[in-house]
Amino acid sequence: MPTVECDPDEARGRLEAAGVSVSPGNTDHERWRAERGDASAIAYDGKVVVQGSRPTDLLALIRPKGGRAHVYFDGASRGNPGPAAIGWAIVTSDGIVAEGSKRIGETTNNRAEYEALVEALSVAAEYGYDEVDVRGDSQLIVKQVRGEWNTNDPGLKERRVKARELLSAFDRWSLEHVPREINDRADSLANEALDDA
Repeated sequence: MPTVECDPDEARGRLEAAGVSVSPGNTDHERWRAERGDASAIAYDGKVVVQGSRPTDLLALIRPKGGRAHVYFDGASRGNPGPAAIGWAIVTSDGIVAEGSKRIGETTNNRAEYEALVEALSVAAEYGYDEVDVRGDSQLIVKQVRGEWNTNDPGLKERRVKARELLSAFDRWSLEHVPREINDRADSLANEALDDA
């Protein structure tokens, strides 16, 4: 059971701001309780104890803002252009903190990759991380965002600008190309979203 040393009132505020309902504690020692997904949190003086099968469903919200996360993203398009989806995962030393996927209509693979990157960076910013190490298996997207390659496609230029704006909000960031095997969770999420259509 992870224990977060923190101000329980501030942690409660972060949970409520994220839409998590918080209820009174069950004993005189408990200040409050909260549940989200497969995790529950119990606040005591000076700390919050998180339990359940997926404590990461609450940990990132309870901890004071800041810290470092690994962000994985992937986009998929069947037909290129064709039906497309995105997948992303945010990972810390606690495990997978957040992940998601969704269909994004019909588009190209490159545009889907950019959409996945923008979505993943937006979520990492919402969770309050100030350092991100971003990983994706699209060499084109990585090199374009880092400024090593250019693009003539106006849609990709617009998405590159958005990705750079999001990255600039972090105190430190890195963006690296990785093999698909390293990016397997984000890849699986994008493909599952397409399969579930």
